[in-house]
Amino acid sequence: MMKWFMYVVLGVLLFFSWKMYNKTGEKMAVMQQEITKEKELDDPEGKAAKMEGEYNSLEGEKTFNGILLTFLGAGLFGIFFVVHALPFFAQRMTHAVFDSAEMVEKDPMHDARSLIAQGDYHGAIEAFKVAAAADPLNRLPWVEIAKIQKNNLEDPAAAVQTIRHALENQAWEVNDAAYFMFRLAELYDEVEGNRASAISIMNQVIEQFPETRHSANASHKLHEWSLADTTNPLAAEEAEFLRKQAGNS
Repeated sequence: MMKWFMYVVLGVLLFFSWKMYNKTGEKMAVMQQEITKEKELDDPEGKAAKMEGEYNSLEGEKTFNGILLTFLGAGLFGIFFVVHALPFFAQRMTHAVFDSAEMVEKDPMHDARSLIAQGDYHGAIEAFKVAAAADPLNRLPWVEIAKIQKNNLEDPAAAVQTIRHALENQAWEVNDAAYFMFRLAELYDEVEGNRASAISIMNQVIEQFPETRHSANASHKLHEWSLADTTNPLAAEEAEFLRKQAGNS
């Protein structure tokens, strides 16, 4: 209630200041015409000089009214800005920041990473599954689930099943499918010690994605394994034979 009373008082003062400013300006315009007329008549009675004194006085009055008008206008605008406009913009900015933060909090990937930081690995897996369902063509949730199972839960068999499930239950782009197949081969070879299955998967990469960098990388991996497997010549021979056969097909 008080602020509206203040607006009314300032508004009334501003109105009267504006009226006085205009009225003084009109008087000055009329007086200027009279001064000019008297000077044209050679001003035998000296009226022009007297009117010029009054004109200067009116000019000072108009300047004062102009300053008062500016001061009251700035005060009214300043109060309105501080009381209404500034809180409005501050509220909009606050909503923008907190609404954005709320969206981040609701992002399943964000929730899953928070759960990992808390040590709730099973909860994180469920959150990543929610993220995978929300964005089926995003391979990252499945990769993160397999990583948790392998590194945090020490359950590589579950990691293998996760990658296989992701690979077999979604039509992936070439790069994503090849990525999953390489990760699966690594799990078989490095964690389970099942190089035969890893070799089989690398050959699948060569067959499914011929003349691609994925095929070249798979051939290189097979060759690398054949050179490294010095303890099992038969396995090395078999790997090299499969690599050459895949390259010739």
